[in-house]
Amino acid sequence: MDQRPVIAAVDGSENGNRALEWAVSQALMAGAPLRIVHARLYASSIGSVMSSAFEEPGQDDDPVLIRVRAALAGRTGLPAIEYASHPGTPDNVLPELGGDARMMVLGSRGRGGFASLLLGSNGLACASRAACPVVVVPRAAPPLRDPYGQVVIGLNGCAPDDSTSHFAFREASRRGARLRVVTAYAWPGPVFTPAGTLPVAAHDETTAGRAATARAEAHLRPHRERFPDVEVEVVAAPGDAAGHLVAASRAADLIVIGRHRKRPLSPHLGSVTNAVLLHTACPAAVVPLEENAVPVRT
Repeated sequence: MDQRPVIAAVDGSENGNRALEWAVSQALMAGAPLRIVHARLYASSIGSVMSSAFEEPGQDDDPVLIRVRAALAGRTGLPAIEYASHPGTPDNVLPELGGDARMMVLGSRGRGGFASLLLGSNGLACASRAACPVVVVPRAAPPLRDPYGQVVIGLNGCAPDDSTSHFAFREASRRGARLRVVTAYAWPGPVFTPAGTLPVAAHDETTAGRAATARAEAHLRPHRERFPDVEVEVVAAPGDAAGHLVAASRAADLIVIGRHRKRPLSPHLGSVTNAVLLHTACPAAVVPLEENAVPVRT
């Protein structure tokens, strides 16, 4: 049985507390323990915050974890909980903790963030580098119960990823939710001939949409067989994938996207993933692709 924990990264902020509540419900749903972690610098003296000299008090001395413990004290129906305090900056510490976790959950912005920016450096670092799926919870308070009964996945029609699809099907199955698969295709697309570029006929958009749907269905077939209880809707839409996914997040309990594949001189998060994380209306899960993922377990 998979006993890897769900990690909730807290920082004492209101958004971090909302992410903690989402992590509690996720751990209960998965039958997993919950590990509540706080990463912070311990300066050995005033003015040495940026130095490498740290004092490392235990979790009992961490004021953020003390407040979390107090808030959860006496509360029933919680998963098994452990606490951990780690010295260092969150953007360096947190991604390293994902190697033995089934999922990491954190708020989109914590303390010190600009209100106009939805996603902070810690969220970007975890989403781009952690070895486990990372769920970023936006500022809008997530409900304790999923109100829509819908999980959305953004499917890269040109290079669909099994780890991302498995994660989305599994989460939909756990919630008893339907799965909406959104795949985008380029439109309008130019047609190049020796005479130059020709306009594309309107009926070709229907052909392109059907081809995108067929590619998605071929990829989804083994996942449908593994999760026959999940009702699946495939939506092939022309144009901007990020725009379609952000729109779909407004009526979803969770949106699932894959991490960008590693390329030389390229960040791990692609433009679509970045855009969804910046604008999503619901919790967004970024799943490491197969080449650098922790093995998926049911």
